[in-house]
Amino acid sequence: MEKVIIIGTGCAGWTAAIYTGRASLSPLIISGTEPGGQLTTTTEVENFPGFPDGVMGPELMMLMQKQAEKFGTRVEYAAVTAIEKNEDGTFTLKTDSKEFQTESVIIATGARPRHLGMPNEKELIGHGLTSCATCDGAFYRDVPVCVIGGGDSACEEADFLTRFASKVYLIHRRDELRASKIMADRALNNDKIEPVWDSTVSAYLTDDEGEMRAVTLKNLKSDEESELEVKCVFVAIGHDPNTQFLNNGIGVDLDENGYIVKINGSETTVPGIFVSGDVTDHVYRQAITAAGSGCAAALDAEKYLAERE
Repeated sequence: MEKVIIIGTGCAGWTAAIYTGRASLSPLIISGTEPGGQLTTTTEVENFPGFPDGVMGPELMMLMQKQAEKFGTRVEYAAVTAIEKNEDGTFTLKTDSKEFQTESVIIATGARPRHLGMPNEKELIGHGLTSCATCDGAFYRDVPVCVIGGGDSACEEADFLTRFASKVYLIHRRDELRASKIMADRALNNDKIEPVWDSTVSAYLTDDEGEMRAVTLKNLKSDEESELEVKCVFVAIGHDPNTQFLNNGIGVDLDENGYIVKINGSETTVPGIFVSGDVTDHVYRQAITAAGSGCAAALDAEKYLAERE
């Protein structure tokens, strides 16, 4: 019987592992289908404290893992498919090959950004394709970029990018934004933002080094295609929290968008199950906020286990 099992190996999961390890709880962390989380698909991270010269995303994840393992964290490379609650208040976690018993669970499975499904999409992530303006916007100073989307997030990303980019094209498939009026007005009244109406991106075009150089636009009314030169594409069409494994009646409440609901600190609606990171946070979605929430979940789990004894 484990004291605590952490699901997910992003910033939230590794931080939770560091704290529960230092508390002598001998945590077991289950990697999930994408070990290291979203940061393993990025290049340089400039805004994580303690790295004044920046750090590569995969390197940051390896350093966190090394630190967690230093304090006794064990790693199981698998994906949780279901959680069941036992009669004694403990939990059974199922993977494709094994089952694990634990007194508490920290869910840190993160979220995945929605993309367009282009053939070369995976290769371009971190090379001119991203879903986080606050993470990557500063890398694209004085060059044209585009944002795909028409909601509040897209308008907010476009507005933020005007601090760096020479031009921000806001590409939307309709002839008006679906964002709130205040966000739409802010974007449309910014001289550096140019809306591209009734259009979708049908292809990503790269240079000889594999970096983004342009997109192919398709006008949905005329079917005409054109090329738009941009150095980075910011996709802002939403995120999907990784909560598929909870569709088995365990009782963890989700909000209307599928994010795990917190009721007190990092507690979920099921006593003994805690949550941290992007699987519950649809506002900030930063590495540092995920790490902070991983710390909180670990402290809450430690307190829960102490009271249970």
